[in-house]
Amino acid sequence: MENSKPSLCSLSLSVWRFSSFGVRWVCYEMGRLFVINLEGLVYSCKHCQTHFALTNDLISKSFHCKHGRAYLFDNVVNVTVGEKEHRVMMTGWHTVADIFCVSCGSLVGWKYEIAYEKSQKYKEGKFIIERFKVLGPDGGGYDVDEDEPMIGSDEE
Repeated sequence: MENSKPSLCSLSLSVWRFSSFGVRWVCYEMGRLFVINLEGLVYSCKHCQTHFALTNDLISKSFHCKHGRAYLFDNVVNVTVGEKEHRVMMTGWHTVADIFCVSCGSLVGWKYEIAYEKSQKYKEGKFIIERFKVLGPDGGGYDVDEDEPMIGSDEE
């Protein structure tokens, strides 16, 4: 793929930044973020189909949230991060920030900022996306694996 800047945004107010996601440039024009379209198998917003993450960035499908299962991702795109707050989870105290779809504003999960338990430090900087808020890589619902044990965090 070409790593030179595309000529899509030619205004002097445009800022280009190189994104390692799918090897592409992202245009920030006059304060507006253009949505990143990922290449490959992706998880996306169930409301507007905006891409969130590649299947390669999925760490675990064994997490749990208020509304059922949730997935832990190493990287996500096309989300805005809300205010940090302290929450008591099943696995202890965490500082988290809710994440929202940049296109439709839907609350889709949260980002772990700080884990206070030593055994939970691996979550820091990672993202939880609630399963019922996203479409799977096939563009539809999920194959539910009822035998998979649930571990991880659940808001209380």
